[in-house]
Amino acid sequence: MNFTRWSARFPGTQRRAAARTEHAAAQAKRGEGSVPAARGGRADPGTERSAPAADGRPADPTVCGTGSGSGTTPAVAPVPRTGVVATVPTPDELSVREVLGRLPALVALVHGPEHRVAYVNDAYTAGFGARTPGAPAHEALPELGELGLLPLLDQVQRSGRPRTAKNRTTPGGTSSYTVTCTPVEFPRSAPGRGPDPDPDHTGILIHLADVTDHAEAVERLRASERRQREAAVTLQRSLLPQELEQPDDLRVAATYQPGGTEAAVGGDWYDVITLGAGRTALVIGDVMGRGVRAAAVMGQLRTAVRAYARLDLPPHEVLQLLDGLAAEIDASQIATCVYAVHDPNEGLLAYASAGHLPILVRDEDGTVRRAADPTGPPLGTGGWLHTSGTIALGPGSTAVLYTDGLVERRGEDIDEGVAALERALSGAQGTPAVICDRLMRALGVDADHDDDVAVMVLQQPARTGADAELFHNAALDLLGGIEAAPRARAFAQGVLASWRFPVELCDLGVLAASELVANSLQHGTPPMRLRLRRTDRRLIIEVTDGDDHLPRRRRAEPADETGRGISIVATIASSWGCRRTPGGGKAVWCEFALPEK
Repeated sequence: MNFTRWSARFPGTQRRAAARTEHAAAQAKRGEGSVPAARGGRADPGTERSAPAADGRPADPTVCGTGSGSGTTPAVAPVPRTGVVATVPTPDELSVREVLGRLPALVALVHGPEHRVAYVNDAYTAGFGARTPGAPAHEALPELGELGLLPLLDQVQRSGRPRTAKNRTTPGGTSSYTVTCTPVEFPRSAPGRGPDPDPDHTGILIHLADVTDHAEAVERLRASERRQREAAVTLQRSLLPQELEQPDDLRVAATYQPGGTEAAVGGDWYDVITLGAGRTALVIGDVMGRGVRAAAVMGQLRTAVRAYARLDLPPHEVLQLLDGLAAEIDASQIATCVYAVHDPNEGLLAYASAGHLPILVRDEDGTVRRAADPTGPPLGTGGWLHTSGTIALGPGSTAVLYTDGLVERRGEDIDEGVAALERALSGAQGTPAVICDRLMRALGVDADHDDDVAVMVLQQPARTGADAELFHNAALDLLGGIEAAPRARAFAQGVLASWRFPVELCDLGVLAASELVANSLQHGTPPMRLRLRRTDRRLIIEVTDGDDHLPRRRRAEPADETGRGISIVATIASSWGCRRTPGGGKAVWCEFALPEK
């Protein structure tokens, strides 16, 4: 490579050229000539170079500027008939300016600590205009400052190592470049030819590749991904309950946090379903997928859960039905879920889990308990019989249901995350909404979190004073035969009067209790019990017996002497229902809404 004083010398070139010169001199000293023609060799490239000029500079001068240079590539002579191959040009014999000038990329060469301009090629001139040789880069190459490259030049100058900056965009946003800055050395004066006028031989070769089209394509792709994510988030939020049902005996709050902008939306979901007779179903789940498809599957599962919950089945039977449906919706989608039912009369939370994380319960004294097994495989796997378990939820207790995004971290065991949640819950105080926020902050969930998070918090309040007067329970065991009916009516009359209900409501309550007791005496089996319960919003009447045959409302013919009891109850009450009870038997109930004060 014929380098002039202002041409860049790539590392190693000078050493290779010197080695060839020394080799040629050694051959001449030994009397050896060039490679014989009979051996098909080629002449030593070093013997074909032009002699240096009188001022000590190479014969192929290169002047700092913007043209393609005047260097000439040596021609290859035709092969003689004797078979002797003429001299083949080597990279050392090519003009650097000619090579750089033909590059489509933008190339600039600077030298010295002030990064003075030594050369720019035609592409650089076409892109940014002609540049003044010898001026510092911050003056002659203002575009480098706009791209934020001047500090990069200083780093390369100090370290002597190349650096690359990707996708640097001009202030107007019209062009983007990937820039590589490579340290180079300028040639020194030959020994004995006088002092070197410029003792600083270091420089930097700046290579700018125009990646505007690539950057625009990337931005279009990101915009498309943002639109898809926004659509998935909108779908996800629309499928979640817009307002949670608030049971009489529980305080409930839930929150959903989608993953950060770089994470696709998942299928986390939750719901609160009022079952009647003071009982409440709570469900939380996670579809193992991302995007609109996961959100759509989540919406179908949530709708199915609400339908199955209306059957008032035990938790494990609801999951059994849901498992079959999940496989039909999409066999490739796996979902976890926990379904729980709160019964204020028992002070228990009955639950069943399909591969989901354990429910946590914090007692009034701050002790945190995990809901133990049973836990079955995720929904959609099939071939598994789920079972139900129970955990106490007394007055002053707080329970937390959550998805794995709250406790799962890369590189950590998920049990460590659950333990961290237990510690955070043990000190969390306040309303369910406040506890939701505190748990999210304690576990480090923010807008840039890499996974969806759903959290549901429910509290069983410890009522005292005037508030406690609005909640009462009364029960009567129905012993004997038909004489139990008048005892039940008298009991209901006395209790409702003591609760200071209006006369009309007392009469309706006594009538409903009488019909439910009569139905149980006629069609049920012992043990039988009448339970009256009042909350701040409703009166609940419930009769249980040992027979598991569920009654249904039917149209009685004029000549029928029976079959009208359930129809009467359904007509006078706000709602009614029936369910099978654990261990066998059934419960039939009805509710009356209390007048607003």
